[in-house]
Amino acid sequence: MRFQGVAASFMVAGAVFAGQAMAQSATAPVTVENAWVRAPVTGQKATGAFMRMTAKEDQRLVRAESPVAGVTEVHEMVMEGNVMRMHAISGLDLPAGKPVELKPGSYHVMLMDLKKPLEKGSSIPLTLVFQDPKGAQSQLQLQVPVTDQPATTGAHSMKSGHSH
Repeated sequence: MRFQGVAASFMVAGAVFAGQAMAQSATAPVTVENAWVRAPVTGQKATGAFMRMTAKEDQRLVRAESPVAGVTEVHEMVMEGNVMRMHAISGLDLPAGKPVELKPGSYHVMLMDLKKPLEKGSSIPLTLVFQDPKGAQSQLQLQVPVTDQPATTGAHSMKSGHSH
């Protein structure tokens, strides 16, 4: 009898926790996993942020913002002849249900004109701005760890909000 009471308490607690997790993710149009920022070498004034994004419905990443950088842009790297070139793009399509990887040598968020050194082991605030096909925008605010290797844990989402 006592074991059943303890088990029932765990099941109720688990159901409450699962409900909170679903309610929180239901407000964000995009799920972000394995987000990380490359720790820059001493004196370097730019670095990249990387992650996996999955949209519940078609979305477009239209902007990124961070108070640690003077300029924050969505970039892509492409081969032009024998040269790899990096440049800002106006947005990145996120098809519904299909993970889109931001990774070294590909799409990424570029943090330039860093306002202070980014210490390995710390984390930085990063806001992603998405736009749906109707033009409505939403924001996802993250705390992203600074490291020299990809993250292996789940989403680093702090909160999300909507604005039009």
